[in-house]
Amino acid sequence: MELQTVRIENPDELNLILGQAHFIKTVEDLHETLAQASSALRFGLAFCESSGPRLVRSSGNDDALRDLAVRNALAIGAGHSFIVFLRDGFPVSVLNGIKLVPEVCRIFCATANPLEVLVAETEQGRGIVGVVDGGSPLGVETESDVAERKALLRRFGYKL
Repeated sequence: MELQTVRIENPDELNLILGQAHFIKTVEDLHETLAQASSALRFGLAFCESSGPRLVRSSGNDDALRDLAVRNALAIGAGHSFIVFLRDGFPVSVLNGIKLVPEVCRIFCATANPLEVLVAETEQGRGIVGVVDGGSPLGVETESDVAERKALLRRFGYKL
């Protein structure tokens, strides 16, 4: 087995969701879930098929996001993995819906941070072992950090 690190291409620091699913129907079901979440949400997704023709299947309502998802799915190259890029919306608004898609087995991360995917490669193929999401902590929050966190959530509209 060989371990590799795949850095996710995300030049605009978009929010993304990386997960694993198990069936070709995943593409359509993820598309429907995302499209129903908000009419303003722009998204592109790609799914790595792991049997049959083993193609990267894709969909979305934004061609640039769809192309970005395809490029990253190809770079990861892990069977049954999927990646979704979002614009004009946040993962917190769609994550539970994605988790409820019957084919979805797991979510590795939802982030806008720099992301590295840890991939194991064997004779059979590739699989995601885990992710490195952003950087390591630099300390513990102070009272002023707590106040800023709470203010940020209110600016985003997540708290009253």
